[in-house]
Amino acid sequence: MRAPRRIALARLPTPLQPLDRLSEELGGPRIWVKRDDLSESGAGGNKVRKLEFVIAEAIHRGADTLLTCGGLQSNHCRATALLGAKLGLAVELVLRGHSGASPEGNHFLDLLAGASVHIYSARRYQAELPALLDTHAQALRRRGARPFTIPTGASDGLGVWGYLEASEELAADFRAVGIRPRHLVVATGSGGTQAGLTAGLHLHVPSCEVHGIAVCDDAAWFQRKVRADLADWQSRFGSSLDLDALRIDTLDAYIGPCYGHADADTLATIRRVARTEGLLLDPVYTGKAFHGLLQELAAGRMCDADDIVFVHTGGIFGMFPQRLEILGVAN
Repeated sequence: MRAPRRIALARLPTPLQPLDRLSEELGGPRIWVKRDDLSESGAGGNKVRKLEFVIAEAIHRGADTLLTCGGLQSNHCRATALLGAKLGLAVELVLRGHSGASPEGNHFLDLLAGASVHIYSARRYQAELPALLDTHAQALRRRGARPFTIPTGASDGLGVWGYLEASEELAADFRAVGIRPRHLVVATGSGGTQAGLTAGLHLHVPSCEVHGIAVCDDAAWFQRKVRADLADWQSRFGSSLDLDALRIDTLDAYIGPCYGHADADTLATIRRVARTEGLLLDPVYTGKAFHGLLQELAAGRMCDADDIVFVHTGGIFGMFPQRLEILGVAN
């Protein structure tokens, strides 16, 4: 299989750590966390692994500007802004939401890194995203720039490589600490991380099943998206993997009120994990996924092994715009 270009942007391997106090408190399998929130300081999280491949391709094609999109508190957009600054590339962001009086969290970091930010209402963004990206790309070309458009979350057949490679790293982690987990849990939003892990663990740790905890959309949407990303990967790079043999499992019962906001039980889980393990989870991605993991364990599911793995995909900066809600003191 032909491998793509790659540029080293993440600090790898990231640690695999046990959550012993919480595991003892729960009385079930020992929970381990893959600390991909530590993949890079400011740009940390799962997006950096994908962007190693995507930005390498952009540079190869002669791009001087990265154009991408997401929510106002997008971890992917923040990572793209910071990595673009590191590499001397301009960054243009098409964001969904409303700016408010003062930029916070990831939005603040987008601006701090020098990204050009264009904010659209949720309705217009959802209805016109391809056209909006095309409009901004054309405007950049008229100014003499050479843009490279990155899809939401860097989730496509190229971005899949980030977690294909991470799966080999996880296999080495498991050997090093002497565990044989049967379940791995990860937050899933744009589908690319789940796609890479699903194919990668099938290749490197076939006894370990991937469970995506949806933070938006339903299980049927993720079935389509994960398979589409893997089909794109296969067509680009010539893998002989039987995609029909892959089990794509997404749990969509823990989304809460909507994308970007968590329910009271999830916020309680965020507080519990911080106060038991000193581990920070955000209300957009990892908090929902970890809460889903705890609920599944409480229901007696995923308890058929001594060890279970949670992939921490980052998102710490997304905590701050919702700090009062997380603390339980919001008006």
